[in-house]
Amino acid sequence: MEKKIVAVGKTIDLAVESALAQLGLTRDDISYEVLALPKSGFLGFGAQPAKIQVTYEAPDPVVEPEKPKSALGSASRSKPKAKPVAEKKPEPAAQPVTPAAEKPVEAPKQEKKAEKVEKKQEKKTDKAEKKQEKKAEKKPAAPKEPREVKAPRVYTPAAPGSTEEKIEVFIKGLLEHMNSQAIPHAFRESDNTYFVELVGDDLGYLIGRRGDTLDAIQHLANYTINRGVEGHIRINVDAESYREKREDSLRRYARKKAQQVLKARRRTTLEPMNAYERHVIHAALQDMENITTHSTGTEPNRRVVIEYVR
Repeated sequence: MEKKIVAVGKTIDLAVESALAQLGLTRDDISYEVLALPKSGFLGFGAQPAKIQVTYEAPDPVVEPEKPKSALGSASRSKPKAKPVAEKKPEPAAQPVTPAAEKPVEAPKQEKKAEKVEKKQEKKTDKAEKKQEKKAEKKPAAPKEPREVKAPRVYTPAAPGSTEEKIEVFIKGLLEHMNSQAIPHAFRESDNTYFVELVGDDLGYLIGRRGDTLDAIQHLANYTINRGVEGHIRINVDAESYREKREDSLRRYARKKAQQVLKARRRTTLEPMNAYERHVIHAALQDMENITTHSTGTEPNRRVVIEYVR
């Protein structure tokens, strides 16, 4: 009896071997017809295996003749014998399991995570309570004393022909040329030192960047008033207490830079400053241990150097 099967493979030979393996035959026992040639495709796309149809001879099935059925056989088979019902044996009573025999049940992962979270929260609360206890143990800070409010300065008119009047007249004319309505008030601080305060609106214009304009007014006043005068008169010009605020700022800046120098043990050079500001820096650090200062460069780019010394 002739039979046929279809086999596939990457090549025709592999397809034939696959068919022989399925049938358990040799090449001489079969014949095949190629249904489709193999294709490799491009970069693995569109590949197609080989396909063959194998024909082989199979032995014809042997048909056995049917035996005549006897009446007794059919009758006996028509009534099946009843099977004896097996008696059910009583099941043994379940013995109670003692607590010692029970296996410990592992807690699920979620419960373990919850326990960990609870422990972390307990630690956090303990730390917070300890901090609060330490804060409570500390003595309450003393209330800050209210800052003294300076009373407004009372300016008295300068005496006619006095140095104060000369200073006020010169600076007043200089301010008018600068289109400023500020009023100068001069008074004597010591034997050869005079202080001038500018009063009015928009004084930021007269102060300038880092007090540059204020320094120029002061320089011109010192140059003009000292012409034709015996000795030397020193004039300090200020507006809105800028000099005092600037000195405080420079002192804080100098101490901060000095701490950096002590930590790194290396020198640092500050930004360019005028002679007055450099003097404030030198004075602020003159008593600091392991720190020395000196100036370097030429005006207007002269700077202060803060240096570490052992």
